[in-house]
Amino acid sequence: MAEQRLRALAGPEAALREDQWRAVRALVLERQRTLVVQRTGWGKSAVYFVATALLRELGEGPTVIVSPLLALMRNQVEAAAAAGVHAATINSANPEEWASIEEEVAVGAVDVLLVSPERLNNPEFRDNVLTELTHTTGLLVVDEAHCISDWGHDFRPDYRRLRSLLAELPEGVPVLATTATANDRVVHDVSEQLGVTGDDGATESPLVLRGELDRQSLHLGVLDLSDTPRRLAWLAENLPTLPGSGIIYTLTVSTAEEVADFLTRQGFTVAAYSGRTGAAERGSAEQALLNNEVKALVATSALGMGFDKPDLGFVVHLGAPPSPISYYQQIGRAGRGVRRAEVLLLPGREDQRIWDYFTSLTFPPESTVRAVLNTLEQADGPLSTAALEPHVELSRSRIEMVLKVLDVDGAVRRVKGGWTATGRRWDYDAERYRRIAEQREHEQRAMLDYLTTTGCRMQFLRSALDDPGARPCGRCDNCTGRGFTAEVSAETLTQAEHQLRRAGTTLTPRRMWPAGMKEVGVDVAGRIPAGEQHEPGRALGRLTDIGWGNRLRELLSPQAPDTGVPEELVQACVGVLADWDWSRRPAGVISVGSLRRPELVSSLAERIAAIGRLPLLPPVSPVSGHAPTAGPNSARRLAELWNRFEVPSGGDLSGLGGPLLLVDDYTDTGWTLTVVSRLLRRAGAVGVLPLTLATT
Repeated sequence: MAEQRLRALAGPEAALREDQWRAVRALVLERQRTLVVQRTGWGKSAVYFVATALLRELGEGPTVIVSPLLALMRNQVEAAAAAGVHAATINSANPEEWASIEEEVAVGAVDVLLVSPERLNNPEFRDNVLTELTHTTGLLVVDEAHCISDWGHDFRPDYRRLRSLLAELPEGVPVLATTATANDRVVHDVSEQLGVTGDDGATESPLVLRGELDRQSLHLGVLDLSDTPRRLAWLAENLPTLPGSGIIYTLTVSTAEEVADFLTRQGFTVAAYSGRTGAAERGSAEQALLNNEVKALVATSALGMGFDKPDLGFVVHLGAPPSPISYYQQIGRAGRGVRRAEVLLLPGREDQRIWDYFTSLTFPPESTVRAVLNTLEQADGPLSTAALEPHVELSRSRIEMVLKVLDVDGAVRRVKGGWTATGRRWDYDAERYRRIAEQREHEQRAMLDYLTTTGCRMQFLRSALDDPGARPCGRCDNCTGRGFTAEVSAETLTQAEHQLRRAGTTLTPRRMWPAGMKEVGVDVAGRIPAGEQHEPGRALGRLTDIGWGNRLRELLSPQAPDTGVPEELVQACVGVLADWDWSRRPAGVISVGSLRRPELVSSLAERIAAIGRLPLLPPVSPVSGHAPTAGPNSARRLAELWNRFEVPSGGDLSGLGGPLLLVDDYTDTGWTLTVVSRLLRRAGAVGVLPLTLATT
């Protein structure tokens, strides 16, 4: 029966591997908790679909699969159908189907329910669906189980809620945890969390099935190209020679978009894929790759765990991930069903800076976390993350992360309308956070070692994952002494340089004031009046760009001296102005008075006014003698800026007859431009057109 189910899933010649049999036997006959650590493409999903089919025939309840990404869910629903298993998913992309799926689950019509870890603490799902599922499920599957562990390369606070779910399962319900990327420390940590504590207090460890991690189809290499234009040119010239279709990974969203734009202009059919891509666009992009309708998706790590395309022919990284383990996870997308797949890493000078940025977003200090907890304890009712912003020194995304950790630790609870404090004691585990930070630094050093190793690259990655069978692969560039050439033609290099010199990105005006501003002494709320907003503006480039970003980061670095604006940037700004499709030409130029870079900002305004033959007005002056701090969220930032500026003396601007071009060095949150534009509009300016050198 198990073999029949497998053949329906994987084809008429398929047969269960020995460890697949052991896992199915442990789950179905022995009802044992099992951890499977096997390479990508080994067939971990076959284990839980075959086990589900057999358990359902024995009359057991549905399987619940906790899965981290939508790409995995879409693939798994289709794979389950092939095995004669009815699967459904509840995630952020299908809210219109939730009610009907929950009804199907209630009447037993669903064999497999896939849910994201975030859904486990959605109040309605937790109270109306999860409680019943906990008592009726026949099998719980934790996919990408390294996410449970603090030491996993992709730890997610939501996954820690599984500890509570595991503790609440009735006795005898089997549990399967699977991952391809777990070193010894992660295996030990996950095993402890999967263990069953008996009546005598002893913990029974799960069955651990761990295999070798070599992927014989993968041919690894590293190509160190001197600069960004050369890397883009290399991609353009070598993409046609790479087998089939594949993935080009980048470290940032803006890089993914810029690379996709360049390759499209070079005649390739590619698409960008990131956290900024809408759910519908993601689905269509994934399908286009599955159907070989695109040569590549240019993606961030948003396209990661679970995406299943057996004939994926290559994975190229434009920039190195921060650890060998996460790198192994991503390259595992390639070569599952083909004899040879190319895996190439093109490191960049900016990689370390990007790693440092993401490292800075680790768990905040105790005083900041206490501020979140104290605010909830003193509130009259639930507070949303937006309502918490004025009270804490954290961005909204980091507030959400802190709340998830506090929730798992039992100190807060998510309810309808927001979050509340539970009143339970909570201790800040500073030692654990310190050790995690040290581990991340160790992983970054290991990734740098991977770039420069003269030994086998696959052996290096397998050793990083504590694979006892790690040995030279005989396939990588170091083993064979052969690799891709770094040469590119002068023509393609020139085209890449021209692409990177393209200037101009839109600055979208703020439309709404942050929530809770009255609580911090700023009497505004709701929508910003149209007559107080600025019009869509322009920045020369993003600080994260691989083109102008490098030059702008150098100029705007805190260590850089304040100097007059370089002529190359002036001419680039002139190009931005020439391409600007404004409805009315500016009638004058005004700058934001800067305390950090007064010479840079004033010289830019002077040059633009002179070139455009426009009157130059005195700058909008900062009131105090020190620069406002960079608030961690919109509410804090706006409160800092609210009374910081004043319009030049005599401030009636109603007689200009056209909008003002407002010049500044860079914009981050957009609140400085919003506050200054409001002042100018209230002083009579008929419109404000912001122009900055950079945006973040």
